Amino acid sequence: MKDRLGIWVEALQVIPAVTQQQWREYDVVARWLIATRSAVLVMTLVSAVVAGLLAFRDDCFDPWVWGLLAVGLVFAHAANNLINDLTDHAKGVDTGNYFRAQYGPQPLEHGLMTRATMLRYIGVTLGIAVAAGLGLVFFRGGATLTLMAVGLVFILFYTWPMKFIGLGELAVLAVWGPLMVGGGYYVLSGQWDADVMLASMPLSLGATTVIFGKHIDKLDEDKAKGIRTLPVLVGEQTSRLAVRVMLVLQYGIVVWLVATGYFMLPVLIVFGAMRTMTRAQRALQAPRPASAPAAWPLGVWPLYFVALTFVHTRRFGVYYVGGIVIDVVVHHV
Repeated sequence: MKDRLGIWVEALQVIPAVTQQQWREYDVVARWLIATRSAVLVMTLVSAVVAGLLAFRDDCFDPWVWGLLAVGLVFAHAANNLINDLTDHAKGVDTGNYFRAQYGPQPLEHGLMTRATMLRYIGVTLGIAVAAGLGLVFFRGGATLTLMAVGLVFILFYTWPMKFIGLGELAVLAVWGPLMVGGGYYVLSGQWDADVMLASMPLSLGATTVIFGKHIDKLDEDKAKGIRTLPVLVGEQTSRLAVRVMLVLQYGIVVWLVATGYFMLPVLIVFGAMRTMTRAQRALQAPRPASAPAAWPLGVWPLYFVALTFVHTRRFGVYYVGGIVIDVVVHHV
């Protein structure tokens, strides 16, 4: 049981390297956590938590509805990751030691599971997400069904055609903030709120820096395979500048929300993540190294810009949630 919990915890923190022998020995939960790249699902959970906290602050929080919301969002993201691997495998994108197959197990490319098994994983995972969404539609009504339908479009069509025509990054910008936080707040409260939408943007920008970082890392490989991500379309230097601006905007929006009185001063603890932001900024202004830098975490390379932006996004998210928790407590004292 200890070893089982150990791999679960590891899979929630990083994307672990796995041999076929290890894969056969893992239980279905460990396999699912690895196959869905569950370490990145934390970004979605943070968005769900922020939506819930803002609703709680405004006295319109329902724990059962929030539970359905959190499960629906996290499993929707997990299903998207599985569909991404299936689609890229089917289109031959991940063959030939492509970037995705280097930094973590691609279950199909590495022979860890068959297509039939992958389809079962997708069916169960997406089924849970849809069931949670239908529960929200039943309990809340209104525009909830529309929000669910929009979410399904992103799940099913992000990998193709969105990622192939430069819309993937814009999809992430829309999903991790306005759709998850703004839409989640609507589901909980029954109303749209412009300040909530703005408060969602630091999270949305964080997730977008991660996908930009990933696509900058594999820009040459994507260009060779005809995958026209936004970095491929606008070029590496423009993409780097865009990431640098987004990193600054995350903090700028929080400062604005505090200055205008929407948030209280404790939310400024997000500046505790500045060290990781500064590290990412320095890297974005320098040439990408040809090999893993000294002391680079084992198993992370060839992830570079995406690793730096992901570390910052996780750190920023923790501080942001912590600051909002304090804000909520003060509001209710």
